[in-house]
Amino acid sequence: MFLKNYRTVILAGAIIAAALLLLSYNLRYDAGTSVLKNMVLEAAAPFQKVFNASVAGVENAWKRYIHLVGLEEDNRKLKSKIAALQEELILYKEGNLEAQRLTKLLSLQDVYPHRFIAARVIGKELSVVSKTLWIDKGKTHGLKPGMPVLVSPGLIGRLTDVSWHSSKVLLLIDENSNVDVLIQRTRVQGIARGAGSLGCALRYVPKIQDVKEGDVVVTSGMSNIFPKGLLVGKVSYVNRMDTGLFLKIHVAPFADLTSVEEVMVLAAEQQESDQRKMNEE
Repeated sequence: MFLKNYRTVILAGAIIAAALLLLSYNLRYDAGTSVLKNMVLEAAAPFQKVFNASVAGVENAWKRYIHLVGLEEDNRKLKSKIAALQEELILYKEGNLEAQRLTKLLSLQDVYPHRFIAARVIGKELSVVSKTLWIDKGKTHGLKPGMPVLVSPGLIGRLTDVSWHSSKVLLLIDENSNVDVLIQRTRVQGIARGAGSLGCALRYVPKIQDVKEGDVVVTSGMSNIFPKGLLVGKVSYVNRMDTGLFLKIHVAPFADLTSVEEVMVLAAEQQESDQRKMNEE
C-alpha cells in the first residue's frame, strides 16, 4: 500500500539518486565530456536552480530579519531618546515661564516703594461662596493679617488668616472684600466691593461724577490697610440710568485671578523698612 501511494515520489527520488551517482562517477574518472555527463548535467540543472533559489531565499529572509531586528532596536532607542528630550524641553519651558513670572513680580519693587515678601500659591478656592487663595508663607516669614497681596501689575487682595507657615488671601472679587479706591483721571473716590464673576462693583459714586469705561482705578490710601496708588483695575461698565443716587459701575481687576501662581505680599512701607534696618545696625 505504501509503495502504491508513493511510487511516483520514490521513482523520482531513484532517478535523481542515479543521476547524482553517475555524475559523481563521471566527474571522478572521466576527464572529457561525454554524452551521459551532459545529459546528467542538463537533468540536474533545474533542480540545482530550485535548490539555489531556495537557499538564496532563506538567506535573504534571514538577512532581512536581522536587519529588521536591528532597525526595531534602533527605533526603540530613538523613541526613548526623543521622549527624554521632550521631557527635558518641557522642564526648560516651565522654568522659562516661571522665570518670566518672577521677573514681573520682582519688578513691583521698582514700581512701589515698599518691602515685599514673595510667596507661592499652594491652594485656591474660587467657588460661588468664597474667592480665596492659600500661600506658602506665614508668621515665621513676617506676615500679618491685613497685608496687601499683589501680582504684576497690581493688587489682588489682602491677607485674612495667617498661620505659622501659610496664609489665606481674600481676593478683590470676593463679596466680603472692600477696598477704598479712586478714579485716577478725576480723583473721584468710592468703595470697590467684590462682585464675583463681574469683578468689583464701585459703590457710592454720585451720578454727577465723571466716570467712563476704561478709567483706571487705584487705591485711595484712605484706610490703614492699602497704601495709596496701588493699581486695582479698569472701569468696565457704567450705568447712569439705574434708579438711585449713585452710578452702577463695574471694575475689572488688572490681574487674572484664576491663573495666579506666585504673589508678592506688601510687608511694610519703605520708610518702616529703612528705619528697621537702621535700628538693627
